[in-house]
Amino acid sequence: MKKQKFISTLIIILLLVLVAYWFEENNPPTAPSSTDDSEIVQLEFPADRYPETAEHIQEAIESGESAVCTISREDAEENRKESLSGVPTKKGYDRDEWPMAMCAEGGSGADIEYITPSDNRGAGSWVGNQLEGYADGTRVEFMFK
Repeated sequence: MKKQKFISTLIIILLLVLVAYWFEENNPPTAPSSTDDSEIVQLEFPADRYPETAEHIQEAIESGESAVCTISREDAEENRKESLSGVPTKKGYDRDEWPMAMCAEGGSGADIEYITPSDNRGAGSWVGNQLEGYADGTRVEFMFK
């Protein structure tokens, strides 16, 4: 009977840990709806989770692309079209762009790299979740450990 109670308690604790982890992953910290024009929000990108995307961003920045993204969601579709124009698709890969399409700095002239879809889409989803509470015009600097 004691063993059964112990196992039940252990299962409950594991479930609580899993729920807490899920909640943390799916509910990022609340961000302010706007920032001062001079403020730059620093976003620490998880290079260990999305290594291909992190490497691409860092190389693009080292090559002269901006480390700062000014959020401009309304321009994303047009920026994506411009940045990927003339860059052929490649089976099994996504075309990753830096600056991202949602950045005012994106669009024509963006640095494009072929990376695996899981890395690219996971990174895009992660960034979108982190920045969803920030208004257009917010400037975000991507940081790496």
